Amino acid sequence: MAQFTVNTFRVDPYKNFKFRVKWDGKYVAGVSKVGMLKKTTEVVKHRDGGDPSTSHKSPGRTEFDAITLERGVTHDPEFEKWANKVWNFGGGLGAEVSLKDFRKDIIIEVYNEAGQKVLAYNVYRCWVSEFQALPDLDANANAIAIQHLKLENEGWSRDTAVTEPTEPTVNA
Repeated sequence: MAQFTVNTFRVDPYKNFKFRVKWDGKYVAGVSKVGMLKKTTEVVKHRDGGDPSTSHKSPGRTEFDAITLERGVTHDPEFEKWANKVWNFGGGLGAEVSLKDFRKDIIIEVYNEAGQKVLAYNVYRCWVSEFQALPDLDANANAIAIQHLKLENEGWSRDTAVTEPTEPTVNA
Protein backbone atom coordinates (compact mmCIF):
# COMPACT_ATOMS: atom_id res chain seq x y z
CA MET A 1 0.00 0.00 0.00
CA ALA A 2 1.31 3.44 -0.91
CA GLN A 3 2.33 5.82 1.83
CA PHE A 4 1.22 9.43 1.46
CA THR A 5 3.03 12.15 3.35
CA VAL A 6 1.04 15.18 4.32
CA ASN A 7 2.25 18.75 4.45
CA THR A 8 0.49 19.90 7.62
CA PHE A 9 1.29 23.55 6.84
CA ARG A 10 -0.66 23.64 3.56
CA VAL A 11 -4.35 24.36 4.01
CA ASP A 12 -5.18 25.62 0.51
CA PRO A 13 -6.11 23.13 -2.22
CA TYR A 14 -4.00 23.03 -5.39
CA LYS A 15 -4.95 25.26 -8.29
CA ASN A 16 -6.00 23.79 -11.63
CA PHE A 17 -3.91 26.06 -13.88
CA LYS A 18 -0.37 24.68 -13.40
CA PHE A 19 0.10 21.37 -15.19
CA ARG A 20 2.03 19.60 -17.93
CA VAL A 21 1.32 16.60 -20.15
CA LYS A 22 3.98 14.14 -21.26
CA TRP A 23 4.04 11.30 -23.78
CA ASP A 24 6.91 9.45 -25.45
CA GLY A 25 9.13 10.81 -22.67
CA LYS A 26 8.65 14.44 -23.77
CA TYR A 27 6.45 17.29 -22.58
CA VAL A 28 3.82 18.30 -25.12
CA ALA A 29 4.03 21.98 -26.00
CA GLY A 30 1.22 24.41 -25.33
CA VAL A 31 -1.46 22.22 -23.73
CA SER A 32 -3.85 24.73 -22.17
CA LYS A 33 -6.65 22.43 -20.98
CA VAL A 34 -6.95 18.81 -19.87
CA GLY A 35 -10.34 17.20 -19.38
CA MET A 36 -11.16 15.55 -16.08
CA LEU A 37 -10.04 12.08 -15.05
CA LYS A 38 -13.24 10.20 -14.35
CA LYS A 39 -14.11 6.57 -13.82
CA THR A 40 -17.54 5.05 -13.26
CA THR A 41 -18.31 1.61 -11.90
CA GLU A 42 -21.60 0.03 -12.91
CA VAL A 43 -23.92 -1.14 -10.16
CA VAL A 44 -25.10 -4.75 -10.34
CA LYS A 45 -28.35 -5.28 -8.44
CA HIS A 46 -29.32 -8.70 -7.16
CA ARG A 47 -31.59 -10.14 -4.53
CA ASP A 48 -31.99 -13.31 -2.59
CA GLY A 49 -34.93 -15.50 -3.58
CA GLY A 50 -36.12 -15.70 0.00
CA ASP A 51 -36.11 -11.92 0.46
CA PRO A 52 -38.05 -10.37 -2.42
CA SER A 53 -38.38 -6.91 -0.88
CA THR A 54 -34.69 -6.03 -0.58
CA SER A 55 -32.07 -5.79 -3.29
CA HIS A 56 -28.31 -5.90 -2.80
CA LYS A 57 -25.77 -3.97 -4.83
CA SER A 58 -22.28 -4.96 -5.91
CA PRO A 59 -19.71 -3.44 -8.26
CA GLY A 60 -19.70 -4.35 -11.94
CA ARG A 61 -17.61 -3.10 -14.86
CA THR A 62 -15.52 0.04 -14.47
CA GLU A 63 -15.35 2.44 -17.40
CA PHE A 64 -12.84 5.27 -17.82
CA ASP A 65 -14.08 8.42 -19.58
CA ALA A 66 -12.17 9.85 -22.52
CA ILE A 67 -9.82 12.76 -21.79
CA THR A 68 -9.76 15.87 -23.97
CA LEU A 69 -6.57 17.88 -24.46
CA GLU A 70 -6.66 21.41 -25.89
CA ARG A 71 -3.97 23.74 -27.09
CA GLY A 72 -3.50 26.70 -29.37
CA VAL A 73 -2.74 25.94 -33.01
CA THR A 74 1.00 26.14 -33.74
CA HIS A 75 3.47 24.42 -36.05
CA ASP A 76 4.10 21.66 -33.47
CA PRO A 77 2.78 18.50 -35.20
CA GLU A 78 2.46 16.20 -32.14
CA PHE A 79 -1.38 16.18 -31.95
CA GLU A 80 -1.70 15.52 -35.68
CA LYS A 81 1.06 12.89 -35.78
CA TRP A 82 -0.67 10.87 -33.07
CA ALA A 83 -4.11 11.26 -34.66
CA ASN A 84 -2.68 10.04 -37.98
CA LYS A 85 -1.53 6.80 -36.35
CA VAL A 86 -5.19 5.86 -35.87
CA TRP A 87 -6.17 6.82 -39.41
CA ASN A 88 -3.81 8.33 -41.97
CA PHE A 89 -5.68 9.51 -45.05
CA GLY A 90 -3.78 8.48 -48.16
CA GLY A 91 -1.55 6.12 -46.23
CA GLY A 92 -2.12 3.38 -48.77
CA LEU A 93 -3.87 0.06 -48.54
CA GLY A 94 -3.02 -1.60 -45.23
CA ALA A 95 -1.03 1.42 -44.03
CA GLU A 96 -3.90 3.62 -42.80
CA VAL A 97 -3.55 2.50 -39.18
CA SER A 98 -0.37 2.04 -37.16
CA LEU A 99 -1.25 -0.95 -34.99
CA LYS A 100 2.29 -1.04 -33.64
CA ASP A 101 2.20 2.28 -31.78
CA PHE A 102 -1.17 4.04 -32.03
CA ARG A 103 -1.58 3.60 -28.24
CA LYS A 104 0.50 5.62 -25.81
CA ASP A 105 0.71 6.00 -22.07
CA ILE A 106 0.58 9.63 -20.98
CA ILE A 107 1.48 11.40 -17.75
CA ILE A 108 -0.44 14.37 -16.37
CA GLU A 109 1.54 16.38 -13.81
CA VAL A 110 0.12 19.04 -11.45
CA TYR A 111 2.30 21.76 -9.91
CA ASN A 112 1.85 24.07 -6.94
CA GLU A 113 2.19 27.85 -7.08
CA ALA A 114 5.96 27.57 -6.57
CA GLY A 115 6.32 25.29 -9.60
CA GLN A 116 6.93 22.11 -7.58
CA LYS A 117 5.39 18.88 -8.87
CA VAL A 118 2.76 17.78 -6.36
CA LEU A 119 0.67 15.18 -8.23
CA ALA A 120 1.10 12.93 -11.24
CA TYR A 121 -1.29 10.52 -12.92
CA ASN A 122 -0.36 7.81 -15.40
CA VAL A 123 -3.02 7.23 -18.05
CA TYR A 124 -2.75 3.88 -19.81
CA ARG A 125 -3.18 2.70 -23.41
CA CYS A 126 -4.54 5.97 -24.79
CA TRP A 127 -5.50 6.41 -28.43
CA VAL A 128 -7.00 9.28 -30.40
CA SER A 129 -10.72 8.94 -31.11
CA GLU A 130 -11.24 12.57 -32.20
CA PHE A 131 -8.91 15.23 -33.54
CA GLN A 132 -9.93 18.79 -34.36
CA ALA A 133 -7.12 20.45 -36.29
CA LEU A 134 -8.84 23.84 -36.62
CA PRO A 135 -11.83 25.47 -34.94
CA ASP A 136 -14.46 27.46 -36.78
CA LEU A 137 -12.67 30.39 -38.37
CA ASP A 138 -14.40 33.74 -37.96
CA ALA A 139 -13.04 37.04 -39.26
CA ASN A 140 -15.15 38.91 -36.69
CA ALA A 141 -13.89 36.93 -33.70
CA ASN A 142 -11.11 37.86 -31.33
CA ALA A 143 -9.92 34.44 -30.14
CA ILE A 144 -7.12 31.91 -30.24
CA ALA A 145 -7.41 28.99 -32.68
CA ILE A 146 -7.63 25.84 -30.52
CA GLN A 147 -6.89 22.20 -31.41
CA HIS A 148 -8.64 19.34 -29.59
CA LEU A 149 -7.48 15.77 -29.07
CA LYS A 150 -9.88 13.26 -27.50
CA LEU A 151 -8.09 10.31 -25.91
CA GLU A 152 -9.79 7.03 -25.14
CA ASN A 153 -7.96 5.16 -22.39
CA GLU A 154 -7.99 1.94 -20.42
CA GLY A 155 -7.50 3.43 -17.00
CA TRP A 156 -5.32 5.66 -14.91
CA SER A 157 -3.56 5.62 -11.57
CA ARG A 158 -1.91 8.12 -9.32
CA ASP A 159 1.89 8.02 -9.25
CA THR A 160 2.51 7.53 -5.54
CA ALA A 161 6.25 8.17 -6.00
CA VAL A 162 5.37 11.88 -6.31
CA THR A 163 5.15 13.14 -2.74
CA GLU A 164 4.07 16.48 -1.39
CA PRO A 165 7.07 18.81 -1.35
CA THR A 166 8.14 21.15 1.40
CA GLU A 167 7.02 24.52 0.16
CA PRO A 168 9.55 27.30 0.02
CA THR A 169 9.31 30.38 2.18
CA VAL A 170 10.02 33.93 1.12
CA ASN A 171 12.29 35.93 3.38
CA ALA A 172 11.39 39.59 3.20
